[in-house]
Amino acid sequence: MKSRVQELAERLGMSYDDFVGEMRKRGCSEPTATKIWRGDYEHFEDFTDNDMNLSNLRKAAFVLKAATGTLLPK
Repeated sequence: MKSRVQELAERLGMSYDDFVGEMRKRGCSEPTATKIWRGDYEHFEDFTDNDMNLSNLRKAAFVLKAATGTLLPK
């Protein structure tokens, strides 16, 4: 199953390498960018369990030309 980030990237024709590269340009580490790409932040029981920083999700939203809220699970 694709993550929300992967779905949005696919619409833009953006590959994993392109996404990680753009995230790195914005100061995000490669491991964190990979976690965002996989959608690790989408699966948590309590919001405090989510170790993904909102600032990194904002960076991802900017890279994907989307609103931050569109990255959050439905």
